[in-house]
Amino acid sequence: MRRPREHGGSLDAAIARHGGSRSAWIDLSTGINPLPWPHPAPLPPLPHDAFTRLPDESAFARLEAAARRFWRVPAEAAVLPSHGASALIALIPSLAPPGRVAIDPDTYNEHAVAFRHWGWHVVPPGSPAEAAVIVHPDNPTGRWIRPEEIPERPLVVIDESFCDTMPDRSLVALTQRPGIIVLKSFGKFWGLAGLRLGLAIGHPETLAPLAERTGPWAVSGAALAIGALALADRRWAEATRARLMRDAERLDRLLEQAGARVFGGTALFRLVETPDADRWQARLGRHRIHLRRFSRHPCRLRFGLPGAEAEWRRLEAALAEPGDAG
Repeated sequence: MRRPREHGGSLDAAIARHGGSRSAWIDLSTGINPLPWPHPAPLPPLPHDAFTRLPDESAFARLEAAARRFWRVPAEAAVLPSHGASALIALIPSLAPPGRVAIDPDTYNEHAVAFRHWGWHVVPPGSPAEAAVIVHPDNPTGRWIRPEEIPERPLVVIDESFCDTMPDRSLVALTQRPGIIVLKSFGKFWGLAGLRLGLAIGHPETLAPLAERTGPWAVSGAALAIGALALADRRWAEATRARLMRDAERLDRLLEQAGARVFGGTALFRLVETPDADRWQARLGRHRIHLRRFSRHPCRLRFGLPGAEAEWRRLEAALAEPGDAG
């Protein structure tokens, strides 16, 4: 049974209120790259046995080798792929006896949900705790963490799902230490959310029980092949980082011209604050543009990046419409 969570990406309520088919909407509620790898090239053909045979050790080895090169994984660390970072998030709390885990209450909420499921007590950052979760950069504020800020805990999870826009800030070098797990995702920077591929990087002793829980074939052959190819495409990654930075700056200008205060985010999404958030959401909804709201902060809106130029023009026209956004 699927449980409702507060996330971007759900268009159902917006469609129920404003109408239109899903294809008519621009979904800016997520931080997914709207021009996914290998855009503008087509997806390369995959070997037939990626779909017809169980993935063998060589398929996992190719993905691991590509991951080690791309993220500069320390030799002392292990790499564990799974069917999405969320699958790893759901299991990581089982690696230690339940205790206290320090998690920012405003950050990505799946971590707190998972730890509570396994019997942990979630406490604010800075509190005494046996575990800690750091989202780096933070979602939704975009705050970066320095290595010296990582708390000393038996178990520390560093979620780097949005870090690939600025890889030099990655904390993956810390994974040579037992107890530290860095999570990577293909759903954000590469825009391949439907691929369901995520990786945990950590000391072999830390990841060994996690590997037992995920099982021998936690990733499809097709996902392994696509992941390895995407990680090897350095030219695409470099060009995409430059484009995302330009697009984020373009989005900032549009939002500020419309009267919103941009005060956070990453190159994949921008966080704004306005006392008229309800009217912004309603206006953009009438234009079939979906945003991310936050129940704890009703004056905040998160905007993902438009993709095609036609989407940019629709957003610009909606923001320029007089009368509702104050």
